Amino acid sequence: MTRLVKQRRESVEQYQKANRADLASKELKEIDIIQHYLPAALSQADLLRLVEAAIQETSAKDVKDMGAVMKAVMPKLIGQTVDGKHLSDLVKAKLQ
Repeated sequence: MTRLVKQRRESVEQYQKANRADLASKELKEIDIIQHYLPAALSQADLLRLVEAAIQETSAKDVKDMGAVMKAVMPKLIGQTVDGKHLSDLVKAKLQ
């Protein structure tokens, strides 16, 4: 289901670039419907706490350790709605 939301968000972006507000609006409505069936997303603060705990757990020092941190944090997110790109950007920012 999260993949469907991601696909629709990408479509909205493309439709907006093409000045097709009608199609973008349709996709946004579909996103709202799909999100109704998804579990609530983690708050930014909760996600940040999990990332910081994973960084300490893995003794990560810099961006080279990003894979280990991601590997440590992912099992804790099972069943949660989390945008993978947002997560990786957060980990990267914390490790820089």
